[in-house]
Amino acid sequence: MTREVTQVTHPDANCRPAPSWRRVTAAFHAWRTRRQEHAPPTSDTGSPAPEPVPGANTLWRMRTTVQDEPGSLAALCGALAGLRVDILSLQTHPLAAGTVDEFLLRGPAGLSASEVTTAVESAGGTDTWIERADAHDLVDAPTRVLGLAARTALDAAELPLALRQLLGRCTIRSRPAPAGGGRAPGGLAVEGALDDTVMRLRGPEGGVITVERPYLPFTPTEFARARALVELDARLGPRLPHGRDVLTLAEGSDISVRRADTRDLEASRAMHERCSARTLKLRYHGPVGDADRYLNHLLSPRYGRTLAVQTASGRIVGLGHLLWDGDETEVALLVEDTWQRRGVGAELLSRLVAMAVEAGCSSVYAVTQASNTAMVAAMRGLGLPLDYQVEEGTLVITARLGETVVTSAEELGSASAP
Repeated sequence: MTREVTQVTHPDANCRPAPSWRRVTAAFHAWRTRRQEHAPPTSDTGSPAPEPVPGANTLWRMRTTVQDEPGSLAALCGALAGLRVDILSLQTHPLAAGTVDEFLLRGPAGLSASEVTTAVESAGGTDTWIERADAHDLVDAPTRVLGLAARTALDAAELPLALRQLLGRCTIRSRPAPAGGGRAPGGLAVEGALDDTVMRLRGPEGGVITVERPYLPFTPTEFARARALVELDARLGPRLPHGRDVLTLAEGSDISVRRADTRDLEASRAMHERCSARTLKLRYHGPVGDADRYLNHLLSPRYGRTLAVQTASGRIVGLGHLLWDGDETEVALLVEDTWQRRGVGAELLSRLVAMAVEAGCSSVYAVTQASNTAMVAAMRGLGLPLDYQVEEGTLVITARLGETVVTSAEELGSASAP
């Protein structure tokens, strides 16, 4: 179950879920409202500076808007030099009036963000934004963009992650094209639209990709880069990394685990038909007849990554989903009844969490029912710190990812399931 599913999988007003589904959705959104805020982090934008360490330095990323006239950049450089701040890199983002200069800075450890901001604004900078940087920011912009393009070329599911790495902390949501084809929702032009802190791009299949960054307006340069990345994705078409892992379960059965997408739709529907009503209800939390409607969305690499478990005969007996949900990440599992309690779910979940770590996610959450003891046990089996939220029988378990998690899915390649 994903929090956006009710919007993107029910475009027809005549196909509304049953009242029980609405109650679950309402409870879930109430939890989300209390839990999720999109305000920018404040840890590096005004908090006291840490105790200085002799000889230590701090990296900063900073943006400021200056007048497009001779001497403006020189004034900024002079102000930074007065604070013993080195400029490691500089990018310029031309605007209709003025220029946004983006710096990577290295300054003394005891220097605070407010001191840098004050100096920059005294030298003519406006709308200044600054945050702590790390070693990953030392890669120059062309190299970073080429790396993101290569990742996207290999795997369609990388597009949302590539956009987030390109644009920094932001919320990315995808909406599919209307049923029956036609223009994207809202009549979005092919070239997309930029509106201050929101950009809307025409998705590869005709839908809309919305990117929001409330704490920092997008520049036309960033918009052009994002649009080029989406266009590359559209030209390459559907694609997934090849390969599968063959595993031996503790009880002796051999299974294989591989990536799946919408080309596995029919085989996944066949698995649905073999699942009991109780299994489907535990997975989808609503009317069993609605289950098939979600598969096209769940299998799409535009919304996340899917792992399929196959038997030696090629039959799909389990699906695991890692779903990008705005600035959060959901994990979801479905295992055919006859293959339950053999370790299939635990194997899928551990691999999904490893993929989330590789993608840079700080946490994953699972939405289930309080009575689903198998899912609760699987989450506990990860050995990670867990948070629980319960609303009217709907249980949301959030796992905070840390150093104890395997950091590469390949490391799980030959492990036997518990």
